[in-house]
Amino acid sequence: MNHLKIIPICQGCKKKANEIQEYIESSDELNMHPYDYVREEEGTYNHENGHFLCTDCYIAAGMPAKPYPEKWICP
Repeated sequence: MNHLKIIPICQGCKKKANEIQEYIESSDELNMHPYDYVREEEGTYNHENGHFLCTDCYIAAGMPAKPYPEKWICP
């Protein structure tokens, strides 16, 4: 599967990365597309399906985590 064709989408608010202000601003600073920014920098990003939680949705979900050294990614 070509992971670059997967569009990153927040599973909380259902917005694409390029529709969320925090990713637009952060990606602009690094001169990259919001999709690429989420793929590279978002800790909750699931590379298999493109799911992630933006900051507001991550907080609303109770800030899910796994015990170290594992990390929680969006299902």
